[in-house]
Amino acid sequence: MRITFFLLCLFAAAALAGGQSAAPRAPRNAAEFDQLFQQVKNWGRWGPDDQLGSANLVTPAKRKQALALAKTGMSVSLAHNALTERAEDNTSPFEHTMNRGFTTDTYRVSYHGYAHSHIDALCHILYKDQTYNGYARADVNTEKGCTKLGIENLKSGIVTRGILIDIPRLKGVPYLEPGTPVYVEDLEAWEKKAGVKVGSGDAILLRTGRWARRAALGPWPVAQRAAGFHASVAPWIKARGVAFVGSDDAADVVPSMVEGVNLPIHTLFITGLGINLLDNQDLEAVGDTAARLNRWEFLLTIAPVPVTGGTGFPLNALAVF
Repeated sequence: MRITFFLLCLFAAAALAGGQSAAPRAPRNAAEFDQLFQQVKNWGRWGPDDQLGSANLVTPAKRKQALALAKTGMSVSLAHNALTERAEDNTSPFEHTMNRGFTTDTYRVSYHGYAHSHIDALCHILYKDQTYNGYARADVNTEKGCTKLGIENLKSGIVTRGILIDIPRLKGVPYLEPGTPVYVEDLEAWEKKAGVKVGSGDAILLRTGRWARRAALGPWPVAQRAAGFHASVAPWIKARGVAFVGSDDAADVVPSMVEGVNLPIHTLFITGLGINLLDNQDLEAVGDTAARLNRWEFLLTIAPVPVTGGTGFPLNALAVF
């Protein structure tokens, strides 16, 4: 009996160490998700006509703090090179066509999804037919583009402190297996290990090792199974004042672990909190650079092309150490 109890304790400790819990965590279903959404949403926080959401947290003082992080001047791109081959994680390949004379070219890309590095505008995701700040779908999402919350609202660009949250390095593995959830205790364990603390106006970038796994094992249907944030992190994100969130897939753990809700992180962050998401960022080079320098914070610049009414844009974000 003592041996059995000891083994059970070991199994429980191992599960907790791996970021897993024995019992499902709230929100577990659509009703609990709605309660969480109402709890964390930022609607009206910056006024009834706000177009920026949590980007409001990037103040002039925050920009000055971020600029001071560019100590060596070393710049690292967070963009993955355009994927032109159809694959399980790339159902809409990037198209590059040379025009007559081969001195000009044409690009065509449907960038939302799980292949191309991009940023989501605040009109990209809705909840119960409403966008961020409570605007009605019919008043925002039209056949000619978004009348509010389009990507043009970030025309002045974002300059802030970026923090890499490298969960594979925390756990001592090259990458997380698809379907692995990231919880608040993982984020706080990483803060302790990296010697950083997430604060107001920061952009956090979650490395799951998606691109390292793809390089080692090949593509897989990321839309069906991916490591990422569990929905329960939303109150922590709000309490810390996170302004932007990025990841090397689409931020959500898939399957979502919330019965009846697809992409709960997208919905909580974009629609509820007003946080633009940076999807499919390639965080391998920045992870290697940060590990070599033992510096997990850096100047981050984000500058999407201001397409009026656009739901986002392909992006080459830069980390400057």
